[in-house]
Amino acid sequence: MNSIPLIDLKAAHAEVADEVRDGFERILANTAFIGGQEVSSFEREYAAFSGVRHCVGVANGTDALELALRAVGVGPGDEVIVPANTFFATAEAVARAGATTVFADCDPRTYLLDGPAALAAVSNRTKAVIPVHLYGQMAPAEELTAALTGSKVRVVEDAAQSQGASRNGRTAGSGAGAVAGTSFYPGKNLGAYGDAGGVVTDDPELEDAVRTMANHGGRSKYAHDVMGFNSRLDALQAVVLRAKLARLAGWNEARRAAAARYDELFAGNDAIVCPATLDGNVHVWHQYVVKIGEPGDDGVRRDEVVGKLNAEGIGAGVHYPHAVHRTAAFAAAGHGPGSFPAAEDAAARILSLPMHPHLTAADQERVAEALTAALR
Repeated sequence: MNSIPLIDLKAAHAEVADEVRDGFERILANTAFIGGQEVSSFEREYAAFSGVRHCVGVANGTDALELALRAVGVGPGDEVIVPANTFFATAEAVARAGATTVFADCDPRTYLLDGPAALAAVSNRTKAVIPVHLYGQMAPAEELTAALTGSKVRVVEDAAQSQGASRNGRTAGSGAGAVAGTSFYPGKNLGAYGDAGGVVTDDPELEDAVRTMANHGGRSKYAHDVMGFNSRLDALQAVVLRAKLARLAGWNEARRAAAARYDELFAGNDAIVCPATLDGNVHVWHQYVVKIGEPGDDGVRRDEVVGKLNAEGIGAGVHYPHAVHRTAAFAAAGHGPGSFPAAEDAAARILSLPMHPHLTAADQERVAEALTAALR
C-alpha cells in the first residue's frame, strides 16, 4: 500500500518544475546569485499577496524574527513574551537578540498564545510580545495591540506558519502588529528549496532597519552604518518562491477543503478533539492537529498512536512534543512541570495528520480509519 506523507514536496515540485528550471537557467546564465531582479520581484509580489507595503527577503525564518525584534529596539535588558507552545525558534530569536524570554500559556482549544496570560506577564522590562500564528491561523494580535496602546511594548508577529492567512480581513504585518517575521522553510505553505525567510511590515522605518541590518549594516555596498548580519535571500530560492507563490492561493484553498473533510470524517468521534478556528480567521491549515487521550497524559499513549500510524505508512507527526519552557536550553529559567499547563497538556496529547494541497479524499479516509483503529 502506498505511503501517505505528512507533507508532499514531490507533488508540489512537479507543478512548478518547468518554471523553476527556466528560472535557474536565467540565474546561472547571468550569475546573479545574491539579490538582483528575482529577489526584488519576489519581495514586491509577496508584499502584495500579503497585503503589506514592504517585504524584505532574508536567509531564514529565525533570522527574520531576530531582525524584526531588533528593528523595534529589542536588546539586552529587555523582556519579550512568547507562547510556551511554539517552535523553538520563536524563543531562540529572542535570546539571539540579547533579550530575556518570558513565557505565557496557550489557549487550550486553539493552542495559540493566550492573550490575558500574555498581558499578565508584562513588566516594566517588557519590550515586545510575539503572538505566533500557529498551524495556519492567526493569533488575536490586534487584541494585544489594542491593550498595549500607549505603552512601549511592541507586537512582533511570528507568521512562519500562516502565509495567506488573515484575521478580520488583516494579514500578518499589516497593522495588527508592527512587523512580522516568516519562514519559507521547504515544509511551509510557501516553501523554498532550502532555508529562506522574510520580514513584512507596513512601516517604512522598520523595513529600512531590517534591510540595513540584514545586509551587513548598510543599504549599499561598503556602507556599514550599523552592526549588521549576513542574512539575504538567494536568487535561486526567490525563483522557487515566485513559482510557488503564483499557486499559493489555490493550494491554501485545497488545504481548507482537506481540513473540512477531516472534520467530517471525525465528527462524532469523542476520542478525537479536532482543531478549532477562531471567529474572524481565514485558516490556511499548515498543519491539521488533533488532540487525543486524557488530561495528565505523559505523551506515551500519543507516541504509541503515532508509531502505529507510521507503521501503516501514514506520515503522522507531532508539532511540538515539548513545550519550549521544558527544553534543556531553557532549563535555567526554572520552569518546572505545571508552569504552563495548557502548553504542557498539548505537548503530551497532540498529533499532526497528513496535510498538503495534493491530499486526496481516499488518502484522508485511510488516515481516519487508521487513527480510529489505533485509538481502540
